[in-house]
Amino acid sequence: MYAAFFGLRHEPFSIAPDPRYLFMSERHREALAHLLYGLSGGGGFVLLTGEIGAGKTTVCRCFLEQVPDTCDIAYIFNPRLTVRELLRTVCEEFHIELPPESVPSLKDLVDRLNRFLLQAHAQGRSCVLIIDEAQNLAPEVLEQLRLLTNLETSERKLLQIILIGQPELRSMLARPELEQLAQRVIARYHLGALSAEESAQYVRHRLAVAGGAEAALPFDARALRLIHRLSRGVPRRINLLCDRALLGAYAQGRAKVDVRTVQGAAAEVFGGPPAAAPTLPRRAALLAAGGLGLAALATAAVLGLGERLPWSQPAAQPAPVVASAAAVPGSAAEAAPAPASAAASEPAEALEPSAAVDVPPDALGLKDERQAWAALARLWGLAEAEALAARPDPCQALKARADATPATENPLQCFRSTEGLAQLRLLDRPALLRLYPSEQGAAPVHALLVGLDERQARLRLPDGRVQRLDLLRLSRLWRGDFLTLWRSPPGGYSGRGLSEAGLGWLDQQLARVFELPPLTQTEAQSRARFDTALRSRLGSFQRSQGLRSDGRPGPVTLMQLNRAVGLNEPRLDPHQPS
Repeated sequence: MYAAFFGLRHEPFSIAPDPRYLFMSERHREALAHLLYGLSGGGGFVLLTGEIGAGKTTVCRCFLEQVPDTCDIAYIFNPRLTVRELLRTVCEEFHIELPPESVPSLKDLVDRLNRFLLQAHAQGRSCVLIIDEAQNLAPEVLEQLRLLTNLETSERKLLQIILIGQPELRSMLARPELEQLAQRVIARYHLGALSAEESAQYVRHRLAVAGGAEAALPFDARALRLIHRLSRGVPRRINLLCDRALLGAYAQGRAKVDVRTVQGAAAEVFGGPPAAAPTLPRRAALLAAGGLGLAALATAAVLGLGERLPWSQPAAQPAPVVASAAAVPGSAAEAAPAPASAAASEPAEALEPSAAVDVPPDALGLKDERQAWAALARLWGLAEAEALAARPDPCQALKARADATPATENPLQCFRSTEGLAQLRLLDRPALLRLYPSEQGAAPVHALLVGLDERQARLRLPDGRVQRLDLLRLSRLWRGDFLTLWRSPPGGYSGRGLSEAGLGWLDQQLARVFELPPLTQTEAQSRARFDTALRSRLGSFQRSQGLRSDGRPGPVTLMQLNRAVGLNEPRLDPHQPS
């Protein structure tokens, strides 16, 4: 309707998953790379998750265009099926001949599928099963899918399965009864929202594809910023909002979409009154009111944290810079739930209201870092928490304790980081945060983070209660530095790497994850050196977790390995705000 008015050949903001319009942000490129890796992954599962409208299906369509001719694809877009219906659908997608009249048994269906996969393997072909909207799969169907990955030769598995779904798919795979399936995930990626800059690039990209490369951009800079804030950086929401805004400008005979037009479009598309473009002093009020403004501003807070300073650096006024939230593949929902969950024993009546934007920092933590450290250590069941906290350097004392631990145990050690919220979501464990009051010269306080979701953090107060804090408020008080604990391999961990006992442990745990024979016979034995075979296996694990594949056993990699093998460690509570 409005395309010719703006000098376009097509309407640019359709919500149909057209690969021509795929905007390859860094996140989308990584998501596509994970799917392509699945083609040569040797069997197992590849997991791609993302919020509704983040572009998962569009990435999948782009992936399908790059599949080689030697690959057979079965694509299921409606997974609300029984086990029998699933197997029959898979056979039909692979064009496997079924009896026209009789109802085949489960065994018959699996046997026919196995024969087809063996024939394809003999012809040098690979087979991939893609299931979209996989969060709708029933547990018994997921278990059947796991059994399908048992179809193999002596050389490799015969079927690669790609699961695409919403974030709750990660929670499903974290259930204890699906642990065996979760351990067969060879690659996983969570497709996050676009940043403000990427949102603007996304709008320009779609306009250019629609034929507007030579035409003037119909959105001014303020309108683009508001579009990002109201859409929360989700491509489908950007499409809906931009499409309605262009239609509104066309109806008014205007060649430019301004802020007022975007506000009116948002009211029609998302519901509610027209959204004002808030200035910074009014954001706290919007957060207390909740609704669409809360979600948009909270996302902006995640993507715009202040510059991260080392844990030991003195207090200073925070200075905002960008912090990427791209690596959410290992968020809290991906972890297998541990009995020692950080907030598992908190009574519901102890929770404060969610709109806690006016809570002073002094009420959120302790000015004595040692008390806060002891509170964290108690979550890990450390009996001598107070005694260690009283030492001049509790972490150094814990390290000395680890060095004296028998080589058969996994000792506790400290981990310090300045990587902020994105890494906390990946590690999914309680942590000490240093919060800085806004008053000039005020002493920092040390808060214990026990829970985290998409909008709020949950901090345990000195009296044992739990206070919810909006992420925007948190970003004003916190600079991204944190301290947490982790169970290191036997023999402890130092910057020089693992001990001989630690290398033997690493080999055994990687073998458990990949269901392969260990490279050494027993855990007590060590690798004579950190050789190519072990480094290659570790690199494969890092890729499966969305980490940098450098083949080095660093603390973050080892923490993710602890999670993959089900080591009992406290986790952040993913409780959603009421």
